[in-house]
This record gives sequence, C-alpha cells and structure tokens, in this order.
Amino acid sequence: MWVHRPSPWLAPFVSSIGCAETASLPGRELALPTGTVQLLVNLDRDELGSYPVDGGPPTITGGAAVNGPHDRPMLIDPADQRRIVWVAFRVGGSYPFLPADAADLRSSLVDLDDLWGHRAGASLRERLLSAASPTALFSEVEVALFECARRPLEKDAAVATAAADLHRGATVAEAADRLGWTPRRLGREFAERIGLAPKRFARVRRFQRVVRVAADAVMPDWARIAAEHGYHDQAHLIHDFRSLAATTPGAYRPRSPAEPNHVPVSTIP
Repeated sequence: MWVHRPSPWLAPFVSSIGCAETASLPGRELALPTGTVQLLVNLDRDELGSYPVDGGPPTITGGAAVNGPHDRPMLIDPADQRRIVWVAFRVGGSYPFLPADAADLRSSLVDLDDLWGHRAGASLRERLLSAASPTALFSEVEVALFECARRPLEKDAAVATAAADLHRGATVAEAADRLGWTPRRLGREFAERIGLAPKRFARVRRFQRVVRVAADAVMPDWARIAAEHGYHDQAHLIHDFRSLAATTPGAYRPRSPAEPNHVPVSTIP
C-alpha cells in the first residue's frame, strides 16, 4: 500500500490519496459508513460495484466513481480492491470538485463520467494505468482534481468547525449556536457540503470513534466504550451497530485494525 500526503493546495480538502494492491477473498465485504466522500479508481478491472445489505439491486459503474456520504453499511466486492486508487476527501472537502451538492450523492456510487463529463472516468483511469511509479500516479490524481474543480478552492471554515464539534460529541444546537446559526441553517449547509443531516452525521461520526477504538483492542470492553462515547448504555450501542454495521459489537471482526470499516461477511455469524 502507498499513501500520499496531498500537496498544500489540496490538503484542506483531501486527507489522503492512496493506492493498494491486495489479494481478494471470495464473497463480499461490509463497508461501514463514515459520513465522507471518496473518489475510487479500480486499476484491476474497469468496474466498481456496491450491493445493498437488504439484497436489492446492485449499483455497477465504470472503473472510476465517486462514493457519496453513507449513513448505512453496504456490501462491496473485495475483487474491486485488488488494485485500487482512492482519494479520501475531508468532511465537506469534495464540494469544490463535484458539480452536485453532497446530499445528491448520499448513499450512492456514481460513475465519474456523470459528474465530470463524458469519458472523464476512463481518461483518468488510463492516465493512472500509464503512470510509471506511485509518485507519478499521485501526481496525475492531483492534476486531475485541479483540472476538474467545479467551484473555488476555498474551505468553508464554519462548516468544518461545526463538523468537528459534532464529531467530538456536541449537540446540533450547540454546534449551530457556536456559529451564531439556527439549526435549520446548519442543516442546509450540511446538505450542500457534507450530504448528511447534522444529527445523522454526528451519529455516524460517534460510531466511527467507537469502531476505531474497538479495532485496536483484542477484547474490547464494550460497556466502557459505550460510556466513554456518549451512549446511554450498551443496548444503545448495540442498536447503533445493527443500524450502521449490520452486525453486533460482539460479532464485529474488521479486516484488520488498520481497516476498521471493512468487515468480511464470512466473519459475521
């Protein structure tokens, strides 16, 4: 795996750019919601897919796509991870680069051609396949982002502040009040730039704090984790796990501690 720290102009919007090559396992894998947006390019095959947990029809795109903000788990094919490039946007960081508001991408995998124009995804994928080294590949990704920016490269400090407050456990009213906004205005700004309602975003980010702690523990103390992260009790935590991870805390087995949001379905009883 190679991970690239974005250039200074890109760093306010992107947390990391990476490329991974892994041996895929049979079956499918749960991808847990993070509340953020990713750009994905499959260099192994010209296809990406997502599969509803409830067994509904899959979404299949070309090999370059944008994974919108999710507040529910989804199933993915580990074969798509054999050789994958990703751009992990910061919370709200995708806004300058996509023509649609983040709410329009919610719980969706969208072909890059539909956002950047005809053959945009194929062109980016071809450029990355031709890159002579990881350094060259990451440079091509940054150039593509700069070329395809649809809005000014300006970070919204107010939304970022509210998102950070909610991530740490503030209420929606507290986050809005700190900015001198009404909760309704905060909801409008989140729909445009983040894609989830503030309360839903806060719930997903609390869950993310939990799984990152649990993934590092050999035997997680779920009662302690629930208390430390603002759950009323362990039953409240179990409810969130069923909703956001389609499993229970006791059955949670991530692919690895470094990948807490990837859960092989074969590990779930």
